[in-house]
Amino acid sequence: MPDEKDRLGEKLREAERGREDQYFAQRDRELVEKLKREKEAALEAQARAAAKARCPKCGEHLRPRTEHEITVDECPACGGVWLDKGEFEALAQRETEGLFAWLWRTRTE
Repeated sequence: MPDEKDRLGEKLREAERGREDQYFAQRDRELVEKLKREKEAALEAQARAAAKARCPKCGEHLRPRTEHEITVDECPACGGVWLDKGEFEALAQRETEGLFAWLWRTRTE
């Protein structure tokens, strides 16, 4: 009988070790996933900071330029003009005919 008791106790200890291994494996997976998310967020923030105030076409630093009392961003290298939120609408509202007015009408229809 003592032999049977020892065998059962050993099985319980093995099951307990198995559950413990599963617990720590799951915890390690969660920690690795958290570290991956944090690293991706840091890389995204670095990319955003590097691209801020740069031309999306050529990467040159944008310079502000005021036209019709509206400040737009202009690229000195490629000549591109970039509008922030609301600037396009402000330019389109100043015109009743022309490219901006036509684009505004087609965008809101």
